[in-house]
Amino acid sequence: ADDEAEDTEATEDAEDTAAAEDAEDLADGDDGEESGSRRRRRRGGRRRRRGEAAEHGDEEPEESGELAAAQAAQDAEDTAEQVEEDAEDASEESDEGEEHAGAAGGNSSSRRRRRRRRRAGDGGQDGEPSADDPERTVVKVREPRGKKDERPGGGTDEVQSIKGSTRLEAKKQRRREGREQGRRRVPIITEAEFLARREAVERVMVVRQNGDRTQIGVLEDDVLVEHYVNKEQAVSYVGNVYLGKVQNVLPSMEAAFIDIGKGRNAVLYAGEVNFEALGMGNGPRRIESALKSGQSVLVQVTKDPIGHKGARLTSQVSLPGRYLVYVPEGSMTGISRKLPDTERARLKTILKKIVPDDAGVIVRTAAEGASEEELRRDVERLQAQWEDIRKKAKNGNSSAPTLLYGEPDMTVRVVRDIFNEDFSKVIVSGDEAWETIHGYVAHVAPDLAPRLSRWTSEVDVFATYRIDEQLAKALDRKVWLPSGGSLVIDRTEAMVVVDVNTGKFTGQGGNLEETVTRNNLEAAEEIVRQLRLRDLGGIIVIDFIDMVLESNRDLVLRRLLECLGRDRTKHQVAEVTSLGLVQMTRKRVGQGLLESFSETCVHCNGRGVIVHMEQPTAAGGGGKRRKRARAGAEQPHEHETTAVQAAVPTAEEEAEAEADVVVEAQAEPVEVPAFELSPDEELYSSVAEAEAAASRGRG
Repeated sequence: ADDEAEDTEATEDAEDTAAAEDAEDLADGDDGEESGSRRRRRRGGRRRRRGEAAEHGDEEPEESGELAAAQAAQDAEDTAEQVEEDAEDASEESDEGEEHAGAAGGNSSSRRRRRRRRRAGDGGQDGEPSADDPERTVVKVREPRGKKDERPGGGTDEVQSIKGSTRLEAKKQRRREGREQGRRRVPIITEAEFLARREAVERVMVVRQNGDRTQIGVLEDDVLVEHYVNKEQAVSYVGNVYLGKVQNVLPSMEAAFIDIGKGRNAVLYAGEVNFEALGMGNGPRRIESALKSGQSVLVQVTKDPIGHKGARLTSQVSLPGRYLVYVPEGSMTGISRKLPDTERARLKTILKKIVPDDAGVIVRTAAEGASEEELRRDVERLQAQWEDIRKKAKNGNSSAPTLLYGEPDMTVRVVRDIFNEDFSKVIVSGDEAWETIHGYVAHVAPDLAPRLSRWTSEVDVFATYRIDEQLAKALDRKVWLPSGGSLVIDRTEAMVVVDVNTGKFTGQGGNLEETVTRNNLEAAEEIVRQLRLRDLGGIIVIDFIDMVLESNRDLVLRRLLECLGRDRTKHQVAEVTSLGLVQMTRKRVGQGLLESFSETCVHCNGRGVIVHMEQPTAAGGGGKRRKRARAGAEQPHEHETTAVQAAVPTAEEEAEAEADVVVEAQAEPVEVPAFELSPDEELYSSVAEAEAAASRGRG
């Protein structure tokens, strides 16, 4: 009984203690709210007094002294209250149990945050954690939001700018986005994959020289995939090194216009300026501080003039050789990822011995199997070439603009860049072309000389390999696929658009999804071939036929990437958009196939249509032949003319057609019964509709 009584008393004491603690907590909360309201009133009064002091700053100094004294007293009172609150918080945290520890810590931390914001708003610099904060506490004081720039959507009405170069920032963003999307470099292939890829396709190069024009075609399994043409009136400047003169620097465009002696000024962007060579590697990279008008600068052409755009330049010079590209004043060494891993390791060991410390190199795919002596000879030759360029640049400052180094002929350039072990043979037609190619290959790659063969037949070599026929098809807007589908390729100012259609392809069993996927797989291979053959560049958007299954979409995209692996030109495939469009970019260096064989129509300026502001009036009806003749008589229209032979009507056929039109126009009309309009008949909007109704009435 005594034990039960003791337990009862202990329980009652605990309940009384808990009730008392709850009452104290409530009282503390009420006191805290009251004290907080008093502080808010006092702060408001202080701010008002500050505002009044700022507005009446020209009043007597006695009033300002009184305000300063009152403000100091108020600050002292606030400080004392804050010290008391901190002591109360510390005592409360020590007295409370485990259940109330989290709530008390949250309240005290919120009060501390409010005090920090208050002090930061009053001009304090308190961003450090206080002594009563837990360990490893990071204090971040949020900046007050600007009133003028606030918008409901979170944006601003003001145009924002960035620090430094916009073009350099754009490069960083592209790299960052690539890492976020999971895009990585092309994986290094094994030696077995490298040999399998080489044996899978038979490559043949065909060269034809006819007068001042030289054409080179690259065939893969007897299918034309690349074409190069060189004309005297259209010489490429890519790779040439000039000592140019700065004409104008535009800081807002982050670009400079350089005169290289070609009539039209070329453009040098800030991202292509070699600031280290100009002694500005550690300073701000601003093009206006690096280049001034009238200054001589060493530049290299990276892109030919296209349309109304001038040539693109870079001050980071690179000199291409047979096995590698020499980069003076560079520090990076790269090896083609198309080579197998064992070959890359061998070349890396050789490069450590032969490459100078003040230069970098990029090893080509053609360096596969090259000996150390061949690579050393290539490096020494390019190094001597660079020293010659530097000497000319120092001596020719007064004669700028001038050419310091010119790339060789297109024939030698193509053979140097792409002719390697992958080609089974090179067929050359033309005496001058044969001497040039044979002499170059015998000098730089004597092991490949047996693969050269001279064409001596009377039959045209392009006709034998059906290259002209494939070129004529590549100049059309529409391309037919072997199974019956089709591609429609359109070039606009902004991008190249490719549309995939099923056409005559109806499938062989299965359902619609299978039929569409097979058509898209075939289209992916042909699209890559057309991009290489037509040399299309810039932004390319491909509209495949919609597929339902995600696996089929991945299959088509994977097939596209596999076919692009044979493309030498730099390219990048982006993600598929929400509308099912495949976005990709391909580097544009020179003019494409269509520009090489055509000229813009002088009547429609390349639009393909002639605009009539007034609708032409027709005197009478007639068939299609009469309408075409009348339209041709009103406005002669000659569209783009191609150098490839096409099916055009002969002079006799044209005369015959004109005679038919004249006879038809002079024929007497057949007598028909008089046709009168009744008052209740409807009126027609044109003569053609009236004649059509009349003919129905005669029938």
